[in-house]
Amino acid sequence: MRFFNKKEVSKKGQITIFIIISLLILAAIVLFVFLRGKISIQEVPVEFQPVYSSFLTCLETDLSTAINIAETQGGYIYLPEFEPGSDYMPFSSQLNFLGNPIPYWYYVSGNNFDREQVPTKKQIEEQISNYIKDSIKNCNFNTYNDQGFEISLDEPSSVKVNIKDDKVELNLNTNLNIEKENSSVIINNHKTSINSKLGQLYDSSLKVYNQLKENKILENYTIDVLTNYAPVDGFELSCSPLIWNADEVFDNIQNSLEHNIISINNKQEKYFTVDFGISEKVSFLTSKNWPHNLEVYPTQGNLMVSTPIGNQPGLGILGFCYVPYHFVYNIKYPVLVQVQKDQEIFQFPFAVIIENNKPREEKNITAFQQPVPEVCQFKNTEVEVRVINEEGIPVKSNISYECLSNRCFIGETSDNGNLKENFPQCINGYVVAQAPGYSTARYLLSTNLPGKVDIIMEKLYNKNIELLLDGRRYSGNAVINFISDQNSLSLFYPEQKNIDLSEGSYEIQVIIYKNSSLKFGNTISQQCIEVPRSGIFGVFGAKEERCFDIQIPEQLITNVISGGGKTQQYILESDLINSKSIEINVKSFQEPESLEQLQENYDLLDTTNLDINFK
Repeated sequence: MRFFNKKEVSKKGQITIFIIISLLILAAIVLFVFLRGKISIQEVPVEFQPVYSSFLTCLETDLSTAINIAETQGGYIYLPEFEPGSDYMPFSSQLNFLGNPIPYWYYVSGNNFDREQVPTKKQIEEQISNYIKDSIKNCNFNTYNDQGFEISLDEPSSVKVNIKDDKVELNLNTNLNIEKENSSVIINNHKTSINSKLGQLYDSSLKVYNQLKENKILENYTIDVLTNYAPVDGFELSCSPLIWNADEVFDNIQNSLEHNIISINNKQEKYFTVDFGISEKVSFLTSKNWPHNLEVYPTQGNLMVSTPIGNQPGLGILGFCYVPYHFVYNIKYPVLVQVQKDQEIFQFPFAVIIENNKPREEKNITAFQQPVPEVCQFKNTEVEVRVINEEGIPVKSNISYECLSNRCFIGETSDNGNLKENFPQCINGYVVAQAPGYSTARYLLSTNLPGKVDIIMEKLYNKNIELLLDGRRYSGNAVINFISDQNSLSLFYPEQKNIDLSEGSYEIQVIIYKNSSLKFGNTISQQCIEVPRSGIFGVFGAKEERCFDIQIPEQLITNVISGGGKTQQYILESDLINSKSIEINVKSFQEPESLEQLQENYDLLDTTNLDINFK
């Protein structure tokens, strides 16, 4: 057994005490280093507190600015890559609102792809963090530098942002060094927060967005506007065509959309109230000055025309005319959605798209392509085409080939008017040439064997039409038809007064309409037809007559034929070259007061000649 003496024990005790003291000093140093980044402004030495207070104010200002930008730009501070729109889809990836670009949360790209740009809350936090990193280097300490302070700020080692419902918290790690004379302090952890509803507004905006997409709320309001403020489907009792100016219809739609969209969530009117399940105020804005696209078909130029049924020869016996109409619309326009709480507003754009009178169905595929007719897929017969005008000058034109009811695009002639391409095989098809300023030319050609064809195109001349009724200038409603073997052209006078014509033979028809209040009472007429006889005699083809009563309800005719006629005219190119206008003189008819007189006017259209003059 070993025994320790007193001196040895005393020496070891002193060593232990020194070790403990050293550990305590080391712990104190570590604790100081750890806590110096946690120093609040009250713990900063008094002489440095104004400098640090200014730095925190700068942080709060930058944080407030970042929040404001994010709310204004749909959650984005740094915008995603810009994608332009097109004539087909007018939306770019951003809506320019009062000079400020805002990324769409939903839009359709110029090449018809559905796009969604909804940032997550984490992405918004990261964007605010990056903004703080970029902006704190611009904090201005010039006032304190003039007072003898030396201030330096290191690059941030970390920036963390936490978005809550009622505030946004910032935790920044970077060394802020402040020195003056023989005193100094280093602060490396900085915390601050801003009272803001950003988190709450973002969550509510997300709810609004999802409902807009799932329930087609804006699209349904748009369809309501369309059916109430534009001709879509219906009919009117009339014997004259119904004519609308497409530009005026579009203008009416846009004005109505502006007023109706802004009224959504107007609590005073039940129709405009939508429950999004949130407490914030939701507003919707749109403007006809923003990128948009409105289309309607069928049209003739900028006119929407529906022709009557019942005024054709032989149908006047019906006793009334009616004009059915059906127009198909494509409407594309942006809406800016704003979600507001107190004085804060979070906003994002949303593209509203109506296709064929219905809300657009979202697609995850490329734009729909019209299927190529089967006959057009097999082009294996070489044909040479040369296109010239009547003077022998080559015409650059588009060439297609018609086979039965299919038209196949072949190609475009060169500058010298020539084209050599493979055509689909077809018996008695037509080579079709089209070029600006020329009448469409069609040439009969069978393509079961290789061939060559020369096509001569006739120039078009734009002529003004002057209509006279009994020798006096007429400005009322009329339909003027120029019918030829190649094509038929119609003018709806007086909205349209110009027509493109080439040399050729035309049947010119004019129908003049007049407002009327001709009323036919309820009538019953009898119609008899032959039907197979009942019994055994019917087996051998015997027939008998059966008669039915047809009841025609009371009708009010608001437009009746009051003049017109037709004539056959060969129009020479010299007539077109040497004249500025075509004057058509039409004879008036007696205003009908009965069903029989109405039928007589229809008959007069076929027997009354027109007087045609080139002036």
